[in-house]
Amino acid sequence: MASAYVAQSATALAAFDAAIQSQMAASAGIELTAYRLSGPATANRPTHGGFNFRLGNCNTTVEFMSEAARINLNMAPRAMIAGLFRALGAQTGAADQFADRVVAWRSAPKPNAPDPEERLYRAAGLNYGPRRAPFDSVDELWLVLGLPPAIVERALAFVTVFSGLAEVNVLDAAPEVVAALPGMTPGRLDAFLSQRELLPPDPAVILGALGGRQPGATVSGSEAYRVRMRIGFADGRQRTPEAVIMILEAGEREAYRVLAWRDELEPGMAAQRPEQSR
Repeated sequence: MASAYVAQSATALAAFDAAIQSQMAASAGIELTAYRLSGPATANRPTHGGFNFRLGNCNTTVEFMSEAARINLNMAPRAMIAGLFRALGAQTGAADQFADRVVAWRSAPKPNAPDPEERLYRAAGLNYGPRRAPFDSVDELWLVLGLPPAIVERALAFVTVFSGLAEVNVLDAAPEVVAALPGMTPGRLDAFLSQRELLPPDPAVILGALGGRQPGATVSGSEAYRVRMRIGFADGRQRTPEAVIMILEAGEREAYRVLAWRDELEPGMAAQRPEQSR
């Protein structure tokens, strides 16, 4: 009995130690990312990058990406949201309807008038209505009327509420996001993606490679960054926490603020682009 107790205690302690080590490594990953990003002026700050470090018995790989690589659910125009749904496999008519519901969710109703969106939710037998205010979280997409679960699951990897931009950074954005730009065609998309890695960091050249002035496209970054970590232990176990942080201006008491945290990255939610910094 004593040997069994000792073995169980050792197992529990090992799990506890791993949890503490994982927490420390994740905190260090965020701190080191913020340190790298808070030094340069905003205009010179990298929009994506990565690094590795070792802490205790953990080897940690960190990748960070500006939230400007994602479509902002609260600021992107309806055409871009519909374009994303099309890029994810929805037919044009359905994609337009999905985008209508998303825009209605985030938009205030007309004052002193019946709300048709409320009626739609009631008619569907739901015990809630649309927020009629900005999305607090991308997970609210699960509540938007009429969005198929498969579409929502895929869309979560390409949307944000933190970028502060209506446009997307086309240097960092996933192909699905670039495809969502208003008026984008398969031919223009393929031509741009084929040369994107070779383009100089000149906004005029990059936007020209899109075929001229392209609504919804930018090469600017965001003050918000998504930080993804892969923490590996000696016994082969891994943890994959994720955070979204806001880099604060000089003079603030803190260098950054955590906007969102996920203890374990869900399978299939890959980063937009695996390339390292330019």
